[in-house]
Amino acid sequence: MLTTGKYPVVDQGKSFIAGWTNDESAVLADSLPVVVFGDHTRAVKYVDFAFARGADGTQLLRPNADIDPRFFYFACTATELPARGYNRHFGLLKARHIPLPPLEEQMAMSNCLRTLEVLGQRIDAQVEVCSALAEIARVLLFSAGLRGEPQQETEIGFVPGSWEVRRLGDVAKIVSGGTPSRAIASYWTNATIPWVKTTEVRYATITETEEWISTEALESSAAKLLPIGTLLLAMYGQGVTRGKVALLGIEAACNQACAAVLPAGETLNQRFLYHFLASQYDTIRQLAHGGQQQNLNLEIVRDLRIPVPANLDEQHEIVAILDTLDRKIDLHRRKRALLEELFKSLLHQLMSGAIRVTDLDLSALPQPVAS
Repeated sequence: MLTTGKYPVVDQGKSFIAGWTNDESAVLADSLPVVVFGDHTRAVKYVDFAFARGADGTQLLRPNADIDPRFFYFACTATELPARGYNRHFGLLKARHIPLPPLEEQMAMSNCLRTLEVLGQRIDAQVEVCSALAEIARVLLFSAGLRGEPQQETEIGFVPGSWEVRRLGDVAKIVSGGTPSRAIASYWTNATIPWVKTTEVRYATITETEEWISTEALESSAAKLLPIGTLLLAMYGQGVTRGKVALLGIEAACNQACAAVLPAGETLNQRFLYHFLASQYDTIRQLAHGGQQQNLNLEIVRDLRIPVPANLDEQHEIVAILDTLDRKIDLHRRKRALLEELFKSLLHQLMSGAIRVTDLDLSALPQPVAS
């Protein structure tokens, strides 16, 4: 499979297109559209363009002539199948029944659901554009600033001439947290203090946590109560967790896998630091060391080099720009989540017959797209 090519490869994976091929003999261009079902993954895809079939487990389904193809796709999507790990699921799908209203109603249902699906794709595209714009803005703002001054080359790249490059440990206090003993039940019951894990450190302001600890636990462990505004950096974590940052929007404690960064003075805007460290994710991850499980540590975090504009107003202005972009991205993501909930609810209710498409008022939505 190629990273670029003439023909897309569609398989049972999560991504709609798995790769590309130039092998014309592998291309399926007739009897389209088809529904692709992942025998191992249970993924369902609607394909109406010439493509090459993926590896083992990629099942192709073509509905009978009296069934609208896109309705059939949505019916398959709505069919709940129990997860069986990497075992095959196609036999389970074949044994299921799907509703079969008159063809005209099938097309109306699929048109309605397709409209929501396209709206979701448009929002996804907006998120991608805003995220790319934010990435470009970070690069420009942290290298050129806002005052149009000459740049200087430093160990972290070009920065404005009046900015300093400082060691993080010299401008902030950095500590780690702790995990109270799980063997002592009272540490985790009647708990009122939010306790942050690295999996919750993910480029946002943390306002709630999955677990809490008691005051007793705080007094008897390495965990510390951290003030609002503390910056957390994930030092451990499998996958993409290590190197991510977040800000506390509440008083909370954290585990020992987090570095808690507290400003030591008024020279550095905490959100300026947050945005800069977010822009350095790949660089920070590469600083980890160790064997099979590579991690950061407090000394590595303290030794990070950061740009410090001499003018606090410039820091505030840069933060305002980047915060605006982040709010825009967050707004689109929340709209996408609400739309996804609506789609799932409508899919279930239409396919179960709980509501009929003629009962819906879709006047607030854009005009339906053709199936």
